[in-house]
Amino acid sequence: MQFTAAVAGIGVDIVRVDRIARAYARHGDRFLHRILGPEERVRFHGRHARDPRRGIRFLATRFAAKEAFSKAIGLGMHMPMAWSRMQTLNAPGGRPQVVLSEPLASWYESRFGPALVSVTDEADTVVAFVVVHALS
Repeated sequence: MQFTAAVAGIGVDIVRVDRIARAYARHGDRFLHRILGPEERVRFHGRHARDPRRGIRFLATRFAAKEAFSKAIGLGMHMPMAWSRMQTLNAPGGRPQVVLSEPLASWYESRFGPALVSVTDEADTVVAFVVVHALS
């Protein structure tokens, strides 16, 4: 097997679900609007309405994905990176994908190729892993 895409950055993050649950309990929608993008908020509300624990795990996975992405691109949470400008949404087949909004999208596209994201969750912990490819 031959791999031709150069990796520009890798990020990983692990989050305890109870930490996110406490933040959401304390700050509610203010926390959601700070962390989640518009499409993620819709998904959160749907999952949370069916099963609050599942909703909180969704929120935690998205939090972890944003942290991992910010590490992979080398910015941390500094402009133009902001929590709600990076969304992890599911492609039609279910695979998670990175969706960026401005001004982060333009900044990113001028520096990097595709970004791959993977998230996983257990009852008490979530993990996100991001690989950012170099421009070809």
